[in-house]
Amino acid sequence: MAHDFLIKDIAFQAGLSPATVDRVINGRSGVRRQTVARVEAAILELRQQENSSAAPGRSYAFDVVMETPDRFSSAVRAAFESEAASFRPVSLRSRFHFSEQLREYDMIALLNKIRLRGSHGVVLKAADTPAVTEAVDLLYAAGIPVITLVTDLPHSRRIAYAGSDNRAAGETAAFLIGSKIERGDVLVTLSSSRFRGEEEREIGFRRLFRERWPSLGIVELSEGYGRDRTTGEQVHRALAANPSINSVYSIGGGNRAIVDAFRDAGRQIACFVGHDLDQDNIDLLRQESIHFVLHHNLNSDAASVFRTFLKARHGGPLSAAPALSALAIITPFNIPP
Repeated sequence: MAHDFLIKDIAFQAGLSPATVDRVINGRSGVRRQTVARVEAAILELRQQENSSAAPGRSYAFDVVMETPDRFSSAVRAAFESEAASFRPVSLRSRFHFSEQLREYDMIALLNKIRLRGSHGVVLKAADTPAVTEAVDLLYAAGIPVITLVTDLPHSRRIAYAGSDNRAAGETAAFLIGSKIERGDVLVTLSSSRFRGEEEREIGFRRLFRERWPSLGIVELSEGYGRDRTTGEQVHRALAANPSINSVYSIGGGNRAIVDAFRDAGRQIACFVGHDLDQDNIDLLRQESIHFVLHHNLNSDAASVFRTFLKARHGGPLSAAPALSALAIITPFNIPP
């Protein structure tokens, strides 16, 4: 495994011990495949940072921890790596810890490991549970600030939330669908009810929908984790059980699988509202398979996160935490270049 980096730098980037990295680098036995992959990813990230580095300056390393589908984590990685360059000559490095599905125990273990190893800050997308809140509080007590991204942990000692107003997003989806359809039921899909951000979108949707369009029904699905296979299976079952479903509000993703399930059932989608301008949704918009995507600018979120972290590191006031991201309604006719 050729590289020009110090073992300690690779270990810091990968979130592993130097001894473990040394075993991987030297091809010793007894190393898990996942550990080898983490070391390889860390070396690639260090190379990318080296290639894009400018004048030397103060260096900070942050940890981005997210339980989220790959399609969204890829967009987050691109946004954070892109925005880090705008802070030169200050060097901002991100260590990414992504998983499509993470048990609470494993999330807590990861956050505790980061706390013990050290970090200049943690960006976190995690389920809102007492154990996660406690882990965030321990990070804060250790001098490691936490900013939640997309979904909040309001009862924790996180220093800020970055993202859009999720209740307003749900209300916007309700308005778009309710204004378009005259009858039928709306399929509302969440990746998991454990995420406060998704729950707030669902609450906003239900509130306005029931108030304005009480004759229209809602069928809710959850725990598909934004994966195409699990989400598709859930939607196939829902369509078979309910012939009145004719619209979709996809809160948690897996939109390609949802479109395929309707097609397989020979059903038309009267109105489809999704979230986030990832590559799947861009393709589906161009095909006019979905009608609206509610999008907030992840690059803006990343820049706000970095500014807030740097302010915290220098003892600045946090009363001016990141403003909520503006929500854009993207259609097949205004897809950004």
